[in-house]
Amino acid sequence: MGERIGIEVSQAIAEAAMLADVDVVAAYPITPQTHIVEHLAELVADGDLDAEYIPVESEHSAMSACLGAAATGARTFTATAGQGLELMHEVLYVASAMQLPVIMAVANRALSSPLNVWGDQSDLMSVRDTGWIQIVAANGQEALDNVICAFAIGEDRRVLLPVMVHVDGFFLTHVIEPVIMPDREEVRAFLPPNDYPLPLDPERPVSMGAFAPPILYPETKKAQDVKLWASREVILEHWERFGKAFGRHYGPVQSYRTEGARTLLVTMGSISETASAAVDKMRDAGKDVGLVQLRLWRPFPFAELRSAVREADLLVVVDRAISFGGPGGPMCSEIRAALFHEEKRPRVTGFVAGLGGRDVTVAGFEAMVARGTEIAETGIEAEYETYGVRE
Repeated sequence: MGERIGIEVSQAIAEAAMLADVDVVAAYPITPQTHIVEHLAELVADGDLDAEYIPVESEHSAMSACLGAAATGARTFTATAGQGLELMHEVLYVASAMQLPVIMAVANRALSSPLNVWGDQSDLMSVRDTGWIQIVAANGQEALDNVICAFAIGEDRRVLLPVMVHVDGFFLTHVIEPVIMPDREEVRAFLPPNDYPLPLDPERPVSMGAFAPPILYPETKKAQDVKLWASREVILEHWERFGKAFGRHYGPVQSYRTEGARTLLVTMGSISETASAAVDKMRDAGKDVGLVQLRLWRPFPFAELRSAVREADLLVVVDRAISFGGPGGPMCSEIRAALFHEEKRPRVTGFVAGLGGRDVTVAGFEAMVARGTEIAETGIEAEYETYGVRE
């Protein structure tokens, strides 16, 4: 069932792509993602991975090259972060609309300006409407495993969509963690060769990404949305397959110590592990607090979220991105929308924290739970609050 090793999470992600036997890697270095593609370049140069490595001149070019590779039926991988993700933004829509199963690791980081290379989830939220499946990892093992799962999901003929696997920049990418590295033959047994049904072929020329006037465009977008929603069941199926094969089980929403909890923290990404430590501390102090972690961001896990929070009185949602001029954090906004029609729904208080890599500590989560409780009990009318900003 694999060997337990210590490895930098960025390198573990690269090893996952190697275990998946990728055919093409097209990438451009950018902090804090660079170690992923550097290690892939080493694996190709050393002969450990038989793949074409395309060193392009920008992230826009990286994704464009990935489109061409995926369209021929090649198993394709790339990685980026922050401003690099923004530079390839316009091409992301093409990958999803043309049903090209590109797999991409995103080392999440803050967006300029001011220039900041540390981790938050601003870039993750900036691409939530591009039509990609988005999976968010909380640690190195989740990142490694879900890169492998992403190939199975995206290349499934019932899906044929690109997949992002998100990891927090520096908090994960540059940290050495213990992981169980799967055996290559075990991965091959789990992940069949890519059998893309619509490959470009000079013998059978086709037009891809053609012009669509208003009489056609709405139907194409509706079909794309239906396809993304339909991927949900396939994602669950492949996670279940992975759990049976490797003994590590994943789901769209993960609950921690929620039994009898009237107040739930809601998080996404690596801060979930700090939040779990805060929950342990508060539980030991006699407080009925639990944790709900979102792992699947797109398609949004409505049913699983509603089930996970059904018995709670209060949700304290902690976003690591801000929607300027809006309701604060994007995750909090979507959770409120998800619960709007529920007959019995908890009060939702939102906090924005950890922007630009600012630490969110155990004490910070305790403070946000206390403040969220105060807001709920006193009826303070605030869309959200920003935690930890100096006055």
